[in-house]
Amino acid sequence: MIATIIWLIGLILCIKAVLEIWKWDVDPVKKLLVIILLLMLSWIGLVVYYFWGRENLAKMLK
Repeated sequence: MIATIIWLIGLILCIKAVLEIWKWDVDPVKKLLVIILLLMLSWIGLVVYYFWGRENLAKMLK
């Protein structure tokens, strides 16, 4: 039961992160690369995105 809840939280955070990344005004190939990395790194990718990448990644990719 707890594992299912943790999995659902991760799924919701991943979907939210992907939707936020898709709204960035950068090259679509770069967006796709960031999304693939985020999904492949799972929880580590989510932590990096939410604590560092949200503000910095969009600026770095322009």
